[in-house]
Amino acid sequence: MKKSIAFLLATIIILSCNVHRKDKIADDQAAQMEKASKDTTTVELIDSVYNFGTVTDGEKVEYNFRFKNTGTKPLVVDKTQPGCGCTVAKKPEKPVLPGEIGFIKIIFNSEYKIGHNEKTIEVTANTKPDFPTLTITGEVIKKKE
Repeated sequence: MKKSIAFLLATIIILSCNVHRKDKIADDQAAQMEKASKDTTTVELIDSVYNFGTVTDGEKVEYNFRFKNTGTKPLVVDKTQPGCGCTVAKKPEKPVLPGEIGFIKIIFNSEYKIGHNEKTIEVTANTKPDFPTLTITGEVIKKKE
């Protein structure tokens, strides 16, 4: 009987500690979100659309989209999300300081993409308003045999 009561008491103590821990985690996350919203900056896109013209099936197209941090805080690109697996987007490794120009490198693999192509890249960064969508467009033609 004593063992059952001790076990029950220990379980209640452990569970109550876990609840307080979850509250602290939620409070920490809220504080981080508030800090992030205060540390926003603005961005000006130098390039938002790139037309690569006409390429042959299987060619890879590379382009560096340019943007300028027009705010007063460092611009941090958290994530780049291409619309499909045929496109890779590489974000800057370091924050882009106020007044500086940053680059997002795009690599589009045209293999099996014959016809008109328009691909978008969503960018998540600490900007207000949100970072605009990037777009590449062009034609892929069949290889001559």
